[in-house]
Amino acid sequence: MHKKIMLLGSGELGKEFVIAAKRLGYYVIAVDSYDNAPAQQVADTREVINMLDGDALDAIVAKHNPDFVVPEIEAIRTERFYSYESQGITVVPSAKAANFTMNRKAIRDLAAKELKLRTAKFEYATTLEAFSNAVHRIGIPCVVKPLMSSSGKGQSVVRSESEIEKAWKYAIEGSRGDVLEVIIEEFIPFDSEITLLTITQKNGETLFCPPIGHRQERGDYQESWMPHPMKEEDILEAQRMAAEVTKALGGQGIWGVEFFLTKNGVYFSELSPRPHDTGMVTLAPALPLNEFELHLRAILGLPIPELKLQHTAASAVVLASEEGTPKVQGVQKALQKNNVDVKEVVDRAKEAASCISVH
Repeated sequence: MHKKIMLLGSGELGKEFVIAAKRLGYYVIAVDSYDNAPAQQVADTREVINMLDGDALDAIVAKHNPDFVVPEIEAIRTERFYSYESQGITVVPSAKAANFTMNRKAIRDLAAKELKLRTAKFEYATTLEAFSNAVHRIGIPCVVKPLMSSSGKGQSVVRSESEIEKAWKYAIEGSRGDVLEVIIEEFIPFDSEITLLTITQKNGETLFCPPIGHRQERGDYQESWMPHPMKEEDILEAQRMAAEVTKALGGQGIWGVEFFLTKNGVYFSELSPRPHDTGMVTLAPALPLNEFELHLRAILGLPIPELKLQHTAASAVVLASEEGTPKVQGVQKALQKNNVDVKEVVDRAKEAASCISVH
């Protein structure tokens, strides 16, 4: 109970993870590229560094000698994680998983080419010319994403010839880290999108939460609900694919595995090796433990109770439309409704949000 956890990236999801860790008495070092990030406000100590600077990252790890390194964002020099593992530090969920999932190219190649999971057709591009050619080969409409990004930044749908250059520029501007490459995906006419929260354990079977339905606009998460209605065969297929890809990546923790649901079955989309924004619905709470508590228990090898749905739940975010100090109004009015809770999860000003949970 006195082990140290180093959190790399200290946004709003990281803050909830730190709260879960502190409730069990663990020591947390919250690291980010700017001071007073949300998770730093509740951690034992903080560090402010450029996590894309490998030497700076090595220095912080050496200074604190944590037992666990828990990445919360993509923009990290993740290749250094292999060295940390060799030193006896547990990287969550594993150095391989962190390296693969921080880059859409690696995870898509693993899922589609190695594991043969069902995905949309896709290509990569590093120049506008190559991008334009790939769009024409994939076909319009198509989906464009930076290989490294977060919270849907840089993601768009090309619906006409005139939007090609605009989509390229938006994807490059939305890229995080130093990877300036994009993925072009076939547009799948899906009925809905789901997140299957998947928990891998060191000494136990892989567990699955009930499917979470969610809605996005312009790449930004808007709302989610649990459970999402699905055919039994689709649930089982999604669980099979989630189990395969997480096993291939290795390690312990919670994964947000995303799928498209279509009339022809389930398509693998992508995954995150950590609590997922759509999983904020678990704060309602819909399950005995929320996704942050589940992540922590899996990391520490602690027992996880039966993931039985306690009741249906939904959550929605209120996104800031411009930079500045966020002001949230109407809380009293919202709380007059039965079974409504409001949780402030404010991150950087331009991404400020409050989560409204209903159960």
